[in-house]
Amino acid sequence: MASMPRANAASARTWIALLGRGEAIADGVQDYCGYLAGALERQGVELKLVRVDWAGKGWWAALRELQRECKAWQGQWILLQFTALAWSRRGFPLGVLAVLAIVRRGGARCAVVFHEPYSPPAANWLGRARRRCQGWIIRNIYNNVAKNVFPEPLPKINWLPRGAPRARFIPIGANIPERHPLPNDRFGENGRLKTVVVFCLTGMPYLREELKDILDAARTAIAEGVKFRLLFLGRGTSEAQGEIARSFRDLPIEISNLGLLDAVQISDIFVDAHAMLCVRGKVYLRRGSAIAGIACGLPIIGYEGESEGTPLEEAGLVLVPYRDGRAAGAALSRVLQDQNFHDELQKKSVRAQQNHFSWNLIASAFVNFLESAQP
Repeated sequence: MASMPRANAASARTWIALLGRGEAIADGVQDYCGYLAGALERQGVELKLVRVDWAGKGWWAALRELQRECKAWQGQWILLQFTALAWSRRGFPLGVLAVLAIVRRGGARCAVVFHEPYSPPAANWLGRARRRCQGWIIRNIYNNVAKNVFPEPLPKINWLPRGAPRARFIPIGANIPERHPLPNDRFGENGRLKTVVVFCLTGMPYLREELKDILDAARTAIAEGVKFRLLFLGRGTSEAQGEIARSFRDLPIEISNLGLLDAVQISDIFVDAHAMLCVRGKVYLRRGSAIAGIACGLPIIGYEGESEGTPLEEAGLVLVPYRDGRAAGAALSRVLQDQNFHDELQKKSVRAQQNHFSWNLIASAFVNFLESAQP
């Protein structure tokens, strides 16, 4: 069992964040738990991060180690972090049921944070089998733990029973430090090029589709007389360096690719930028790149279809039809040329961050939910 380092905190209450296999490049779930731990500390709760290292040690060894360690967790809240691949190499996470059974037998109080509250669509028989397996496991988990946390509004999760007293919607926060936008008089200072950030790209086969959308958006904005530079950074951008160079070699603007950076560097870049292009898919509440942009007050141009009925409606988003790069470019052009429009979007992102996505609010929601009496 691998306990991950945390800042020391004297606390009357201790919770355990239980993680499965981490991601090799950028582990968003671990980052989520780290930021949540910092905010919970201000609420008087110590959150310890513990990883069940089934991928490194094998399932039997990892479960035996868990059985020994969880004897000290009696009466404590265990927040199991669920994604399918965190608990399975191929997306059949049956092992998570054994993990929960051991923890419950040890006397801990179990809650689950569903970073993936449903399985993705499937295109072949293996995918359909994986989808059915994941759906069964998710429902089994829900029915056998005390409380369930979902990062999307409960009405959007169609398999949940009506009312769902053991479930609570708590949005995710940004995996980078929150920043306040710089003064508005920088918008057009001294002819300085405006910066448009692209934060994270998906790998193949979706990469070329995403780059085509960005290229269409950039060409449209350039044709409308906008001068700007494109800045790629984050997960997937280093691996896409060759594709980016080929796709944008004839585009008459500055292109930079910074690759993976630490969280503080990303925040520094975002707060100095003017807009974000978010084309990895429709913008929705678990889209960490969009939440990171909101945390730094960025106007965001992205795709519609998943943000309705969520706190994202209050943020500074300009949403266009899915996979319409030219529409994204027209929106980008307006954001970069109309200072009043840009500033209003910036203010909306700041308000949305304060009202919904602040880690202090998120930690408070966890405390209220887990420590409230069960209906």
